[in-house]
Amino acid sequence: MAGTTAETRLEERWRDILSVHAHTMCEIDRALHPHGLGASDFEVLDILATQSPRQGDQCRVQNLVGRVHLSQSALSRLIGRLEKDGLVERSVCAEDRRGVWVALTAKGRAVHAEVLPVQRAVPPPPCSCTHQTPLGSARWHRSS
Repeated sequence: MAGTTAETRLEERWRDILSVHAHTMCEIDRALHPHGLGASDFEVLDILATQSPRQGDQCRVQNLVGRVHLSQSALSRLIGRLEKDGLVERSVCAEDRRGVWVALTAKGRAVHAEVLPVQRAVPPPPCSCTHQTPLGSARWHRSS
């Protein structure tokens, strides 16, 4: 029975983490929706703005894959939408024809600057770390 209890607690922790993540993403989506963006759109724009701070700086799409919470194909579709909206531009890597570069456009930089305070104003998730588990990892509880 002890194994079942430990297993149940582990399952509850995973559900708590997923719930906080889902809640946070929904709140960010809600805040950015009036600007025509979602949380994942902003995440890509924000990474590009941070990694490529000057106009014309480029980032390899492959470098974004490990930093966003999307599959490679979903990221590719998202970048396609951002490109269609004029926020980013893609180009093929001359050294490695399999590689693709992505860069913020002037419009993309302006939109990022406009929505950055909106995204940052989203309140943090309603949770608090209340105790340590035997493995030393934090257990999160939703605040009421």
